[in-house]
Amino acid sequence: MRTAFINTLCELASQDPRIWLLSGDLGYSVLERFFARFPTRYVNVGVAEQNLTGVAAGVASCGHIVFTYSIANFPTIRCLEQIRNDVCYHELPVKIVAVGGGFAYGPQGYTHHGLEDLAVMRALPNMTVLAPGDPVETALATRALVNWPGPCYLRLGKARETVVHQNPPDFAIGRALRLREGRDVTLISTGATLAYTMETAGRLATQHRIEARVVSMPTLKPLDTAAVAAAAHETGGVVTVEEHSIIGGLGSAVAEVLAELAGAHGPFARFGSPDQIRERIGSQAYLRDQDGTLLDLVLVTLKGRAT
Repeated sequence: MRTAFINTLCELASQDPRIWLLSGDLGYSVLERFFARFPTRYVNVGVAEQNLTGVAAGVASCGHIVFTYSIANFPTIRCLEQIRNDVCYHELPVKIVAVGGGFAYGPQGYTHHGLEDLAVMRALPNMTVLAPGDPVETALATRALVNWPGPCYLRLGKARETVVHQNPPDFAIGRALRLREGRDVTLISTGATLAYTMETAGRLATQHRIEARVVSMPTLKPLDTAAVAAAAHETGGVVTVEEHSIIGGLGSAVAEVLAELAGAHGPFARFGSPDQIRERIGSQAYLRDQDGTLLDLVLVTLKGRAT
């Protein structure tokens, strides 16, 4: 995902001199290509994320479009006050990019696990929040962000994420993408869990004769409420899938929509990280599996639909 992001950003920057990139002393082997082509529009502010955001706000106030880049929690939680007051309050076009969402940096431990970022960013006024599902969605989201007004948050995986879309979808901020049809249940995924969600849908069909609709939700704010409503009314249940705390992220956003829906709908469940500090370290796949599998959660949610 990070490669798709920087390649797309370089292409856009060659066409638009307003685009700047600021780094918090991270991104080695990724960001060099931007610096090499646009040295006067790249600034490494060092390990100083609060300053990173303040500088970005200042550059943006001069008429530029500024992307900030760092790992997981660093460009978000560490400088939350600056994002809230310097960027959101003034509705500046600062695009905050966090690489390594979820457990992508699993071996580094909890300090590098991005599990609360979506909740925090969703709560900020004037903030648009995106978490694309694969490199194809990442490139499209990066393009869309350049001309999208105001502050934006772009949450990426790390590297080697599976390409799910064989052809570029009709991407737009605020719109969900339907990848698979099914009426038994809807799996709504955000971020880099998309490939895992598609794999689970295939196993549900072949092993349990359960046909799952799969929806990618690359935009958490503004959320595609129509897609959520359609899933609730047209299929037998809804399960959200995210590499994030079950509190405040996609699961909470979808639950808010379901709570306000008129009419009955099927069961609902959230697949994500529980509300606790995870002290274990390990690979992304290992940490993701510590709380069970998506397939088992779907079967429990549908209760007896499995055969």
